[in-house]
Amino acid sequence: QVQLVESGGGSVQAGGSLRLSCAVSGYTDSKYCVGWFRQAPGKEREGVAAINRDGSTRYADSVKGRFTISKDNAKNTLYLQMNSLKPEDTARYYCAADIWVDALLDRYEYNYWGQGTQVTVSS
Repeated sequence: QVQLVESGGGSVQAGGSLRLSCAVSGYTDSKYCVGWFRQAPGKEREGVAAINRDGSTRYADSVKGRFTISKDNAKNTLYLQMNSLKPEDTARYYCAADIWVDALLDRYEYNYWGQGTQVTVSS
């Protein structure tokens, strides 16, 4: 049973930083795709950043240069370092995983999801 548990959300002022973590369990090795998604009130869930099985990464244009995704295979943990945060980054952030994903930032490609962690950025 694949399980994902996010942590690290909180409230921060614009320009600040946060690091999200996602503990992944249930896979027998590190060959899986993982990503971060976010959903603001009244909006659709959107892809933020993701890592493919081969370690390649993909970012949404809105976060390029500000967010960095990484994965510690020894700890089975996914991270999202968020710098230069903006009020428009306010959302609930979710991590997701699956064995094979064609479009890394497409939420419909993932079958396993965490419960999310709230990020609030004030101006």
